[in-house]
Amino acid sequence: MDNNANQEYASMDATAKKKFKYWQIKTIIITMIGYAVFYFVRKNFSFAIPGLTAEYGITKTSFGIIMTLITIIYGVSRFLNGILADRVNARYQMSIGLFLCALANFAFGWGADLSTLFTGQTDGPMFTNTMVFIFGAFLILNNLVQGSGFPPVARLLTHWIPQHELATKMSIWNTSHSIGAALIAILSGYIMSSLGTNLSANPEVIASIAANLKVDVNDAVKMKSVIESASHYGAWKWCFWIPAAIALIGSIGLFISLRDTPSSVGLPELHKTYKKGKESSAEFKAFVRKSVYRNRYIWILGIANFFVYVVRFAVLDWGPTFLKEARGMTLSNAGWTVAVFEIFGIIGMLVAGWVTDKYLAGKAHRTSLYCMIGVAVFMTIFLYMPSNSPQWVMIFVLAMSGFFIYGPQALIGIAAANQATNRAAATANGLTGMFGYASGLVSGVGVGFMVDSISKVNPGKAWDYVFMMMIGMALIGVFVFALMWKAKAHGYDELEN
Repeated sequence: MDNNANQEYASMDATAKKKFKYWQIKTIIITMIGYAVFYFVRKNFSFAIPGLTAEYGITKTSFGIIMTLITIIYGVSRFLNGILADRVNARYQMSIGLFLCALANFAFGWGADLSTLFTGQTDGPMFTNTMVFIFGAFLILNNLVQGSGFPPVARLLTHWIPQHELATKMSIWNTSHSIGAALIAILSGYIMSSLGTNLSANPEVIASIAANLKVDVNDAVKMKSVIESASHYGAWKWCFWIPAAIALIGSIGLFISLRDTPSSVGLPELHKTYKKGKESSAEFKAFVRKSVYRNRYIWILGIANFFVYVVRFAVLDWGPTFLKEARGMTLSNAGWTVAVFEIFGIIGMLVAGWVTDKYLAGKAHRTSLYCMIGVAVFMTIFLYMPSNSPQWVMIFVLAMSGFFIYGPQALIGIAAANQATNRAAATANGLTGMFGYASGLVSGVGVGFMVDSISKVNPGKAWDYVFMMMIGMALIGVFVFALMWKAKAHGYDELEN
């Protein structure tokens, strides 16, 4: 336990403690809301995919390539923003980043119009390829600034939360991931099933969508999906515009409400602090090299994060498409199913944080190992469930996978912050985050290519192979976490000496 931090907090008078508690709670709540809104302008793209596929015939491989590119770009952005976050004010970094993401999402909605402007066409291969390029370009720009969301928070919270409370309270904060993803799933599902133009009576539109989805017009069952897409033609644009408006308001709220550290509001710091000039010196760089780049536990956490994120993103990015194609759900119901996955994830990360502080002395890596075993078990149950199983059972089993996967998703950031201490927490989280988002090589283009390829020879089994892959990734994650079983909970003992 970090006794120096405990003594610093205990030495405050009643007025200072009250003020500290007020700003601690306010900081947690404001950053939770802010980071949840970042999800509104990042995870909305997944719900636009079915509409874009139906209207323009863009392949899953193309979407997979885009997802892979933006995921890798986001990982690099997390790393670079992590380095930056240990040196700049979190208030400016988060608010400006969210504002730029809002602008990029407004531009997404005009993707088809820009393609028409550049090509002079409204359909055909040149139009579609140009549109894919435009989406890819804007998504890359969006994800270059998306990395300004978590790294500043990783540093910020270590200044406001004592180390012995960090797993519990940061797990509460980490529910912002699931809250954001669940809310955007519900909102986007509603948008895709309610907005747009009803063109279901237009035979040319019906024929075009059927051709893009490769549906036989004589197949009455699959034509229901075609009719649904035609009934909400162009709804995908609102999947970008409405979240962008929310993000614009959120960026203003962050700028007005957020403050950086306890000292910025006249309170004492929990840990030893260093002047900014000294932090940019060779001494600070040497500290970062030792605590982050030469710390084997940070690298183990980063590698583990790769496998955690493969499972998490495979469900988040492809969940709506998978549930519609393999389970016959409407997009609205698919949105609610993904939301339930996220809600169970919230419960899971809260339980994981509490267990870590209460029973495992802050050793988050051990909790993460147990969680990955749970992921593998429930993914396996989901894979081998009979096809005629009640839908609520299927949703529950998938949700339990969310319960377990969000434990390590939250705890890896906590473990990295503790190992590197608050002095280099953002840099450590940037590095582990880069590994996590490199998972897009598998969860993005890997899944897209896998589904397209297997569907050509065995259409009914493509998504089963995706789940087999995710189970394998979860089991590898168990092994990686086991490599740091004997690691200490944190590195503050050395820092405070």
